[in-house]
Amino acid sequence: MEAYSIGIDLGGTNLRAAAIDKDGKMLAKISGNTPVASGPGPVVDDMAQSVEKLREQFGREHLAGIGAGVPGNIDMAKGVIVGWGNMPIFNGYAMRDELSNRLGTKVILENDANAAALGEQWIGAGRGVDDLVLLTLGTGVGGGIIVDGRILHGQIGMAGELGHMTVSPNGYPCGCGNRGCLEKHASATAVSAMARLLNLGHDLTGKQVYDLAVQGNDRAREIFKAMGEALGIALASLINIFNFPLYLLGGGVVAAWELFAPAMLAEVDRRCFTYRSTLKIAPTRIEAAKLGGDAGLYGAAYLPLQDVRR
Repeated sequence: MEAYSIGIDLGGTNLRAAAIDKDGKMLAKISGNTPVASGPGPVVDDMAQSVEKLREQFGREHLAGIGAGVPGNIDMAKGVIVGWGNMPIFNGYAMRDELSNRLGTKVILENDANAAALGEQWIGAGRGVDDLVLLTLGTGVGGGIIVDGRILHGQIGMAGELGHMTVSPNGYPCGCGNRGCLEKHASATAVSAMARLLNLGHDLTGKQVYDLAVQGNDRAREIFKAMGEALGIALASLINIFNFPLYLLGGGVVAAWELFAPAMLAEVDRRCFTYRSTLKIAPTRIEAAKLGGDAGLYGAAYLPLQDVRR
């Protein structure tokens, strides 16, 4: 058997792990609920058990390494979680070394949105593209930036906090301390909040607001137009800054593409001379990601395989 790696994707309630070979074929996947609220110890126990199951199935001698995508900001040099906003109990926890010690092998720890961006670049919508940006639209808005096939980390690993770009100077307050963050205007949570403000319902999910919009509800459609405009403002800035060939949008909210994309693309065209200038030379692509919820698994698994493949 040829080399494979194990990718781990830790979410707020779920843990998934997968064995993936060097060509991007998923060999097996394990999914389960994880007691994240119980603290780091039980979570690392579950992570280690999932790895052991896969390692026993596919052989220890062929394992190239383990990559783990986790929420929050990570001190990349130390492998320590320094900012998991929803789970502060993990802040300061040396997850990389704890997991590595339990498994007796090297572990690469990475932010989950960064891992998703790498997965899309390796085997998804970004295949064959060395430089791209991924925006993940879910409960919040995350992001990952890939430069020359590698994740851009910045000084201490906090590059790519794209959900906290300001798109409305006097917009909604955000938990990060800013106002008008993209996350407060283009996430599933933002869609639900706007639905409440427009008296569509107090507890509507993003999917329910989408269904109303598809049925022709004008206020629901206006929500997705506003979302598209916010995304367009953010993308225009990103395109002007990076001049990359590809910008991807992933996450559950992308299912409403046909509702928000027209406003988004119109806003990019209006605000971004770089976008307009490249139309005839090398058009800038703005597209939906392809790997769905598995993007982070693929990206995490690719972390230890990158050097094997080069």
